[in-house]
Formats: sequence, C-alpha cells, structure tokens
Amino acid sequence: MTQILIIIATLIFLFLGANFFIDGAVALAKRLGMSSLLVGVIIIGFGTSAPEIIVSIFAAVDGSSGIALGNAYGSNIVNIGIILGLAALISPILVHRTTLFIEMPILLGISALSFFFMANGTLTRMEAGILLLIFLLYMSYTLLQSKKSQTHMHEEKPAHLLPSWRTVLYLIGGLITLVISAKYFVSAASLLAKDLGVSDLVIGLTIVSLGTSLPELASTVMASIKRQHDMALGNIIGSNIFNTLVVVGVAGMISPIYRIDREIIYRDIPVMIAFSIFLLLFSISRKKEHRINRLEGTIFLLGYLLYLLLLFKKV
Repeated sequence: MTQILIIIATLIFLFLGANFFIDGAVALAKRLGMSSLLVGVIIIGFGTSAPEIIVSIFAAVDGSSGIALGNAYGSNIVNIGIILGLAALISPILVHRTTLFIEMPILLGISALSFFFMANGTLTRMEAGILLLIFLLYMSYTLLQSKKSQTHMHEEKPAHLLPSWRTVLYLIGGLITLVISAKYFVSAASLLAKDLGVSDLVIGLTIVSLGTSLPELASTVMASIKRQHDMALGNIIGSNIFNTLVVVGVAGMISPIYRIDREIIYRDIPVMIAFSIFLLLFSISRKKEHRINRLEGTIFLLGYLLYLLLLFKKV
C-alpha cells in the first residue's frame, strides 16, 4: 500500500514538474528569439518526454533494465493505443502529407532498427550511440525544414513573457522536481514489482509507461479538443521517435544491457511496430483526405486492451 501511495504522489510531481519545465523552457526560447514552430518541435517535444528520459536514466543507473526499456516501448504503445485513440474519439485527426510520408516511415524505420539491435538479447553502447546519432540527424533535418517553412512567414513578437526570475524558477524548479520524483518513482515501482511477484518489465510497461505518458496525454487531448490536428498527431509521433532513439539510447549508454527479456523482443517491440503500421495504414486508407476517424480511435483503444490481456496472461 505504501509503494502505491508513493507511486501516485510521485506521478503527480512528475506531471507538475514537466509542466513547470515546459513553461519555463518556452519562455526562455521566446526570449532567445526562437520561432513558435521551433518551440513546438524542440521544447514541447522534449518537455513532454522529460519524465520518460529521467525515469529511464535512474532505472539504468539502478540496473533495472526492464523498467528502462519497458518505460520507453510501453510509452510508445500507450501513446498510440490510448492517447491517440482518445484524441481521435474526441475529434477525427487530419493527417498532414509530410507526417504521412516522412515522420511515419521514420518511426517505422527506427522501430525496426530497435528490433534488429535487440534481436540477439543485448544492447551495447555502440548500438545505443547509433540511436542517439540518428536522433541528432533527425533533429538537424527537422530544424532545417522548420527554418525553411519560416522563410516567408512573419513571426509576431509575443505580447508578454514570463518575468526572468519566474522563467529561471520554472526551469530549475521543474527539473529538480522531475529528478527527485523520478528517483523515488523508480524505487517504489521496483519494490511494487517484487511485492506483486511480477517482473520489473511488466511494471515498466504498465504503471511506469502510463504514468510518464501523462504530459503527452494532457497536451494531445487538449490539442484534439482545440482541433489542432498537426499538434495532436505530431506530439505523438515526435514522442515515439524521441522515446525509441533518446530514452533507449541514453539508458544504453549509461548501462549497456547484456540480457534483454525475451518478451521485449518477441512481444513488446512487435506490438509497438504493429501499432505504428496500423497508424500508417489507417492514415492512407482514404485517398482524398488522410485522417484518423473515431472508428480507428476505437480500434486503437481495443487493441491496447488486448495487449494488456496478453501482458498479464502469464502473471
């Protein structure tokens, strides 16, 4: 009972810390003259994935590879199965051609690469470094495209910004809150796994991944309510790319994983790839207007429930 209360409390602080960190980062970026598009691509994209990477760093340091990998891949499954499913139920999501023909294939490609790297049951520092290098190349491409799209656009000066002291307070306070809450979150999750007699992988794929996906859930659902389709879908795909490349890459660089659970290789990564494939297929199923309708959203939600049944089948 104590571990559950700690998990709930730390999840709340993870969510609050991420929100403060994002607000401070956006204010700082605006002060540095970054465009709103670049702020969305870099700052918001990183901020909503901050819980995942902080939690996985502590899990890697503690030697809990199941939590580290389960957190990354479980969050990707949650992002499409639950968050995108809910967003599509709220409002059908239009899919931009760039997202359909560039970001989605990239996501599928790096997912397949993850499977290739881990098929032998290990993740070396070199392989982790390759994942991080691919992320740097992807970000370079994204920044280049963002600058091109801004060439003929007039970027309005923001009406008002957070005071400097509040910007610094939000940045530092949000980061400290993330670090401290993540440390206690990982410890409580590991102890809970032992108490329940399940592996830390199952805890990482469920409780940890659901908890660290709260920022994505909040931002994506709000974007869907406001019918900001590019932001809703872009947030999900960007987060999945970040999780696959950076969260896994950083965890592998800190502590190479020489014994990966077979379930990750033959169950969780294939499920993650399957969700990504269906996302692409649903998007191209309509020639005139690419979109994810409520029916597809329902299928994603049902698919996640089936995944949970598969996950706990042997527990």
